[in-house]
Amino acid sequence: MYIKKILWAIALIGLIGAAIFAYFIYDAMMSPNTNFDNDEAYIYVATDASYSEVRAQLEPLLEDIDAFDALAARKKYTKYLIPGRFVIKKGMSNNDIINSIRSNNIPIKLSFNNQETIAKLAGRISTQIEADSTALLAAMTDETFFSNSGFSKATALGMYIPNSYEFFWNTSAEDFRNRMLKEYNRFWNDNRNARAKAIGLSRDEVIALASIVQKETAKVDERPRVAGVYLNRLKVGMPLQADPTVIFAIRNKSGDFNQIIKRVLYKDLEIDSPYNTYKYSGLPPGLIAMPDISSINAVLNSEKHDYYYFVVNVENFGYHKFAKTLAQHNRNKQEYIRWINQKGINR
Repeated sequence: MYIKKILWAIALIGLIGAAIFAYFIYDAMMSPNTNFDNDEAYIYVATDASYSEVRAQLEPLLEDIDAFDALAARKKYTKYLIPGRFVIKKGMSNNDIINSIRSNNIPIKLSFNNQETIAKLAGRISTQIEADSTALLAAMTDETFFSNSGFSKATALGMYIPNSYEFFWNTSAEDFRNRMLKEYNRFWNDNRNARAKAIGLSRDEVIALASIVQKETAKVDERPRVAGVYLNRLKVGMPLQADPTVIFAIRNKSGDFNQIIKRVLYKDLEIDSPYNTYKYSGLPPGLIAMPDISSINAVLNSEKHDYYYFVVNVENFGYHKFAKTLAQHNRNKQEYIRWINQKGINR
């Protein structure tokens, strides 16, 4: 009888111990363990991240990092990390958190516009995804990619249609580039291809002209009219004589794309560059900046008119005065020259 009591006591103690252990396991797994006021927080797990690096991001977000460590080790998360951007919602348990950062890679909204060079675009993208600007620039200017895709150093920027796109944060430089080629081909649908054919321009030529239109006017409603001027000039063989192409030629020759040029001087028109549309007829060999979709569509759907000239409208800034004849244009131009001289703008 005495031995049975001892055995029962041992069994009872074992059950109690098991219950306590189960409670602590349950508590570690299922009790809330967040320590932030917002509804949610995000962590970013790099492709080659270690658990200690992930832990450093988690520690300020959790009430009990040691309890998380114990469960993470038990569930082998410490050895098998998944790269990406992950959400932790307020009130999540350790188990919920591990499940989230193991399997719920949240995409980001990536956006870009108005980038003047492929290098600047790489820098802009690197602030939004894991790939750094060096890797992005290398992927975006890869000669093998150019050969396979039909782009070149001069036209490469035109492949990147400015918009908002959904990407995973841990997208590689090559995957970003390849996805943007698909988006470019999707953008050039049957309607846009037909419009380009109707005006006698290739895709690259449309985007090169759109980049000039983009730089000539910030007014979206004026872009189809400006595009019409340049298309009229191309039809009759007139030089485009676009000041933004001269500014690009100066910057491109110096390698300094940050220099500010507010006024094109007569001496600038002599710069020997295929981008100087005062010196060389037709379109430049590539785009001079990244055009908005509105500028591309302005070229494809330009305003039909008889204007061949335009100059800044000093009575309605942001817009331009258009002219059909050189004599009329020269009168409009004198108004602009008087205004710019009064402002003391020499460069």
